[in-house]
Amino acid sequence: MRMLQLAYANLKEHFLSTILSVMLLGIGVGIVSFIVTVSEQLNDRFNRDIRGIDMVVGAKGSPLQLILSAVYQIDNPTGNIPLAEVKKLKRNPLIKYSIPLSYGDSYQGHRIVGTDSLYLKHYAATFADGEVWKHSMDVVLGSSVAEKLKLKLGAHFHGNHGFDAEGHAHEESQYNVVGILNPTGTVADRLILTSTESVWDIHNHVETEPEDQTAHEHEGEHDHHAEEETGEITALLVKFKSPMGIMQIPRMVNEKTSMQAAIPAIEINRLYSLMGVGFTTLQIIGMVIMCIAALSVFISLLNSLKERKYELALMRSLGASPFKLFGLIIQESLLLCLAGYTLGIILGRVGIMLLSSFGEDQFQFSVSQSGVADVELWLLPLTLCIGLVAALIPAIRAYRSDISSVLRNE
Repeated sequence: MRMLQLAYANLKEHFLSTILSVMLLGIGVGIVSFIVTVSEQLNDRFNRDIRGIDMVVGAKGSPLQLILSAVYQIDNPTGNIPLAEVKKLKRNPLIKYSIPLSYGDSYQGHRIVGTDSLYLKHYAATFADGEVWKHSMDVVLGSSVAEKLKLKLGAHFHGNHGFDAEGHAHEESQYNVVGILNPTGTVADRLILTSTESVWDIHNHVETEPEDQTAHEHEGEHDHHAEEETGEITALLVKFKSPMGIMQIPRMVNEKTSMQAAIPAIEINRLYSLMGVGFTTLQIIGMVIMCIAALSVFISLLNSLKERKYELALMRSLGASPFKLFGLIIQESLLLCLAGYTLGIILGRVGIMLLSSFGEDQFQFSVSQSGVADVELWLLPLTLCIGLVAALIPAIRAYRSDISSVLRNE
C-alpha cells in the first residue's frame, strides 16, 4: 500500500505529463469503445429486422432505399406499386407468404404503416393491452411509440401527411388506439400500425354532411372493393418456400413487371461494406492514439526516472530491494492506464448517449448501455498491457540502477 501511495504521489508531482498521458489513453479507449459498441448494436438491429424477409418488392428506384424504407422505416419510399400486379405476384407457388405495406403519414415523427396482422406475427409481437385492429382507423402502437407519446387505449389523434411533425394534418379523420404491443426489439416497436384500408380511407376521404353519413359508409365499402381492384400499396415483404424462389422471382419481377425486387441480405451487406470501412478506420485511429499514449507514458516514466534517480538510490540505501523499485515504476504506469481507461469508458458512454439522443429523433435508433459491454471488458486488460509494455524499460533501469555511483555523483 505504501508503494501504491508513493506511485500516486510521483504521478501527482508530474501533473501535466500525467494529464497528457491519461487524456491520450482516454480518447483512444473512448473511440474504440464507442465504435465497437455502435457497430455491434447496429449490426444486431439490422439482422433482427430483416430476419425472415427474403425479398422486398416496391417501385423502381434504388434497391437500398427500398430496403431502408420498407424494412427499417428510415428512408422515404421509392413510390407506390399497383395492387393488381401485387396480387398476381402473390399467387406465385414459390411464395410462402407476403406482407403488404402502405404508408406516407406519421404522427409526431412516428410512421403510420398500413399492413395486415401477419406483420405482427412475423415480428412475434404480443399485446400488452388491447387487441388487433378490427375497423378502419383503428391503430396498434409499438411499445416505444406508446411510451414516448404517452398514449393509452382509447386515445384519438390526427395523422400528418409525410414523415415529420410539420406535415399537413388530416383533421377530417382521426385514428383510434385499440392496442399496445409489448417490446419486440424490432422495427415494430417504433411504428403505429393499422390496416391497409385505413391508409386508403385517409387519402380518399370525402367530407359529408351528418345526414349523409349512412350513405357515405356504404360508399366506403364500395370504395374498399374498388381499391382492391385498382389501388396501390407502397411495398411488399416476401418470404419464399424454398431457395428456388430467390433464384427465380427477383429477376422475373425486375424484368417483366413495373415493380422492383430487392434482396435485403444483399443490400445490407453492401451497406455494411460501406459502413465497415468507416468503422474500421475509426477503430484503427483509436488504436493508434492508444499507442501514442503508450509512447507518452514511456517518455513520462523515463524522464521521471532521470529526475528521481537520487531519490531511488536513497530508497535502495534505506533497504528497498530492486524488485520494489521495479514494482514502483510498474504501479505508476498501471495507475496511469487505469485512469485513462476510466476516462475512456466515460467518454465512450457519453458519446453513445449523445448518439442515442440524436438517432432516436432522426432515425428512431438508440444504443443501449445497460450493464458492462464486452468491449469494455477486453479493453481493460489491453490498456493495462499497453501500460506494462510502456513501463518495462524504465522499470528495468530502476531495477539495475547503481546506488553507489548515483550517490557518489551527487
